[in-house]
Amino acid sequence: MKDPAQVIHDTTVRLLRMAATVLPNDVEKALRDAYERETNPTARTQLEAILKNIDIARTGIPMCQDTGIMIFYVKVGDKFPYIGEIRDALTKATIKATAEVPLRPNAVNPIVGGNSGNNVGEKIPWINWEIVSGDSVEITAFPKGGGSENVCILGMLKPGVGLKGVKKLVVDNAMSYMGKACAPNIIGIGIGGGSDIALKIAKQQLLRPLDDHHPDPEVAKIEEELKEAINATGIGPMGLGGDTTVLAVKVDYAMRHPASLPVGVAVQCWAARRSTAVITKDLEVKYLTHPLEGE
Repeated sequence: MKDPAQVIHDTTVRLLRMAATVLPNDVEKALRDAYERETNPTARTQLEAILKNIDIARTGIPMCQDTGIMIFYVKVGDKFPYIGEIRDALTKATIKATAEVPLRPNAVNPIVGGNSGNNVGEKIPWINWEIVSGDSVEITAFPKGGGSENVCILGMLKPGVGLKGVKKLVVDNAMSYMGKACAPNIIGIGIGGGSDIALKIAKQQLLRPLDDHHPDPEVAKIEEELKEAINATGIGPMGLGGDTTVLAVKVDYAMRHPASLPVGVAVQCWAARRSTAVITKDLEVKYLTHPLEGE
């Protein structure tokens, strides 16, 4: 009989390994397409180096020395029988992956200083929980690097500025950090709700496939307009000039209070690491972003 805690643990270790070493297909394709389209010689050199890096990482080496702070998105069915095993399994898997992949220890105590040495500590790994109908659990590993995290922002705008003000905030932010977040970037935007809601929505957008479109045509239009506007700045890969500053802009929203217009902006570097698996109530595992051979 399978041990549920062990299955969740082993699955998560593989998710962290895959996230650190193999980009999702949609991200790699977007980078290769950007290289083929690029007209700036310096930008082509930067994109070529990124693509070589991706190929080397496939041998089992993390694609970036900053392997991120550990974040998980857990979508668990209300009838999944092993909910109580998840948190401990994810924590232990983080410790094991840190030692075995290896992952750089990135969990630092902000009060007294000091690195935990194993990517685990107060409230880390951070787990975003969502309860859904069903009897399985979907786990997404989302290690987030510090460089791109440092340029994420929250704007509390006056409602009167409308969508024009929202777009200006996003483009101005991209201009302010230039290539510091290791462009080409992916930008997630959350509009409305409250301060915490807007930022939560923004970061969730970084999990979307790059080739999808928001189902609301008005939102999809905003995504495309912002992508075109930021790429028109010519900031380019690594901020050295070029045609591709962002690979994608993803937007979603929540209803807002009449007196406020919160806008969260989440930025991701080119190393858009994410990996997802589903575990059924019978402890069968299916990897969605990095399938096993034969899946």
